[in-house]
Amino acid sequence: MYRYSPYFVLPFIFQLGLSACSQGSNSYSYGYYSGKVSPEIPASSRPVPVAVTKPANTEVHLVSKGETLYSIAFLYGYDVRDVARWNNIFPPYTIYPKQQLRLTAPPTPTQPSLVAVPYNDSFTEGKKNPLPPKEKNETPEVFATVTGDAKISWQWPTNGKIIGTYSANDSGKKGVDIVGQARQPIYAAADGRVVYSGNGLRGYGNLVIIKHNETYYSAYAHNDRLHVQDEHMVKKGQRIADMGNSGTDKVMLHFEVRREGKPVDPLLYLPRRR
Repeated sequence: MYRYSPYFVLPFIFQLGLSACSQGSNSYSYGYYSGKVSPEIPASSRPVPVAVTKPANTEVHLVSKGETLYSIAFLYGYDVRDVARWNNIFPPYTIYPKQQLRLTAPPTPTQPSLVAVPYNDSFTEGKKNPLPPKEKNETPEVFATVTGDAKISWQWPTNGKIIGTYSANDSGKKGVDIVGQARQPIYAAADGRVVYSGNGLRGYGNLVIIKHNETYYSAYAHNDRLHVQDEHMVKKGQRIADMGNSGTDKVMLHFEVRREGKPVDPLLYLPRRR
């Protein structure tokens, strides 16, 4: 009879333990957000990554039919007020097809050096030298810096299992993905104004973007039917769309929260599920 050393057998016991753990349940239904790192989503359950095509020259965007300044700012992850300021566009932010928009701040003009000139109290042709006109402040109040965040009461935009979560290190994970049934109701996560309703952003399908205040926006992608249009005022919990699979391979909702144009983790704002 062969006698095995315990040092020879232990590695196999450890490997069997790992195998048994890996054969547990593969259902990742999130009852609430605990602040812990979410488990890895199985590859078979992940949606197709959002494929957003940007122009080769990211300093200029050529406006296409159906686009708005809000949708363009959303596409590049900028605050709409910055894009408007860079292009001297004022509310209500009207743009036109084939219009070229800057996506960077224009260079600061060089100020000429000032030379002191003695005051001249003499008269020329019977008239006193006129004083230079005062400069006008052309910056509208809409571009004022937001110093604080108005409190927003958030709710979940729909029910269902979360199959994808936000990652600051992965550009393809800008929000949460929630699976459900076709034509399942999609609700506004908070009060606000619809600033985009359409399918002009490739990879997002039928998309709704809601502005909640000067800082926060929310986005609802891959819908079937849209129940709201641009400029509609919506209330928290109002049905804005039906769940669908436009722009993806699953019936699901891709939900994002944007702070000053940048994606943030929606689970930090949505209430805990019970």
